[in-house]
Amino acid sequence: MANLTPRYQFLLALQFLLLVRVWCYQYKVGDLDAWGIPTSANPQVYTKWSKYHSFKSGDSLLFLYPPSQDSMIQVTEQSYKDCNLKDPILYMNNGNSLFNVTTEGVFYFTSGEPGHCGKGQKLYIATGNGTAYSPAYGPSSPDSAPSYPTVFGSIPAPPSSSSPSQSVPLLIMAITGLLVCALLSGNL
Repeated sequence: MANLTPRYQFLLALQFLLLVRVWCYQYKVGDLDAWGIPTSANPQVYTKWSKYHSFKSGDSLLFLYPPSQDSMIQVTEQSYKDCNLKDPILYMNNGNSLFNVTTEGVFYFTSGEPGHCGKGQKLYIATGNGTAYSPAYGPSSPDSAPSYPTVFGSIPAPPSSSSPSQSVPLLIMAITGLLVCALLSGNL
C-alpha cells in the first residue's frame, strides 16, 4: 500500500474522515433554543432536550449565547441540584462554548450567571451506561417530543442523530469507497 499515489491517499483520508463523522456528533444545546433562561412557554427545554438525544464518548456539546450576558459552567451533581456556582469544574464565557465528551458518565452544566440556574438554565447529560433522564430533574414522561415555534410554524425536535438508521448508510458508503480505492490502486 506504500505505492499509492497522492490522489488515492487523499481518497483514503477522506474515507477515514467520513468514518469518524459517523461515530461522533456535535449537538447544539437546546436545538433551536440557544443557551439561555428558558421561556415560560418551554420551562423544561433542557430536560426535554437531553431526554431526546443519545450521547456517547466522542460527541460534543455546543453552547451558544451572547458572551456579554451569559456563560456556561460544568459543575458537580450537588452544585447542579443546589445551583451553586462556586468552584466550577469548567468555566467558559466566549459565547460559542464547545464541550467535548471524552469519557462515559454524567455531566452537569449550568449558567455561570447568578440567578439563571434557579430559573431553569441548567442541563445534565449521561453517556454510556448512565441514564439519560431522571425524574428527579423534570417531568417523568412528556406525552410528545418538544416542538419549537418559529416564524415558519412549528418544527418538531429531530430524533437522535446517533441512531443506527442514519449511521449505517454512511458506514456502507465509507467501506465502499475504501474498496474502490483499493481496487483502483491494484491492492485488492
